[in-house]
Amino acid sequence: MDFSTTMNASDSAKVSMQVESFNKALNGNRVVKQSLDKDDFMKILITQLSHQDPTKPMEDKEFIAQMAQFSSLEQMTNMNQQFTAMAERLNSSQAYNVLGKDVELNFAGQTVSGTVEAVTGGEYPQLLVNGSYYDFNTLQTVYKGESQL
Repeated sequence: MDFSTTMNASDSAKVSMQVESFNKALNGNRVVKQSLDKDDFMKILITQLSHQDPTKPMEDKEFIAQMAQFSSLEQMTNMNQQFTAMAERLNSSQAYNVLGKDVELNFAGQTVSGTVEAVTGGEYPQLLVNGSYYDFNTLQTVYKGESQL
């Protein structure tokens, strides 16, 4: 019995269409990530180690290089978290510095002027001006000292 190991164009197109529809059915409700994180890296490494050829195991140098890459990825993730926390603190600090100062805010395309009466902290600080809270990022101008408006 003779079997051909190649597919003709119509069979190849039919198989591709079936594979695409199967993948769409599998991934229909799943959110696809655009980047890999440290958990994905560990899964890949574990998969490599568990499926390696026993007659040709991974070289020590390769394993050490991959572990070094994982360590670098972990450190970059930690630094990113620390930078985010530092940016939040700086944003809050800047907001507190305008407390009691006359300011101009750009809110919904209009300029709001007044004195900052209170400031909320946190990731997205808000300024209390004329009895209403506004996001800190709407701040346009800060005036020194007494009213110059």
